[in-house]
Amino acid sequence: MPPSTLERLVIDGPVGAVETDINDPGEPRRGIALIAHPNPVQGGTKDNKVVTTLAKTFFGLGYVAIRPNFRGVGASAGSFDQGIGETEDLLAVARYATSRFGDLPLLLAGFSFGAFVQTRVAQTLPAKKMVLVGPAVNRFPAATVPADTLVIHGEVDDVVPLAAVLDWARPQQLPVVVVPGGEHFFHGKLHLLAQIVQRHCA
Repeated sequence: MPPSTLERLVIDGPVGAVETDINDPGEPRRGIALIAHPNPVQGGTKDNKVVTTLAKTFFGLGYVAIRPNFRGVGASAGSFDQGIGETEDLLAVARYATSRFGDLPLLLAGFSFGAFVQTRVAQTLPAKKMVLVGPAVNRFPAATVPADTLVIHGEVDDVVPLAAVLDWARPQQLPVVVVPGGEHFFHGKLHLLAQIVQRHCA
């Protein structure tokens, strides 16, 4: 993403400021990609490399890429709320995006804890597409997701075991794309992650 496309702003959320980065490709915009980061308690932020890889990929496909910091992270107000308040924050950011960019197709993406939060957001705000990377289904009760959701997981993820994701996906008959040799943060595999997302969302 060219640095000139980056806008840093604060959006008004339920408990105050939601620090947010927006990369806008300009007209014609294909949609709005709202991207959620990993667990803030474990250092997750909007600048996580999986999150920024997703943002670059969606931006390259013509989406407005939006990366908020969850409450209690950076300049975002509030404190960690187990995904409940974080869901409300993402809904507030989505409302802002729609009011600013119009009623464009919404894509919900998330990594780890962020993927769990997006399964909650999708219960209120149906999206045209969902992309969940390393969803933390062993730590948080992720909801059922639409059948065409893209789920990507590392083969040797030691934070969220692949078996746990398959157990969550199996009752939904939801395919899971497994990155061979990939661990939770996709070290050395970010290019593969980007390629998988590009193919699915092109």
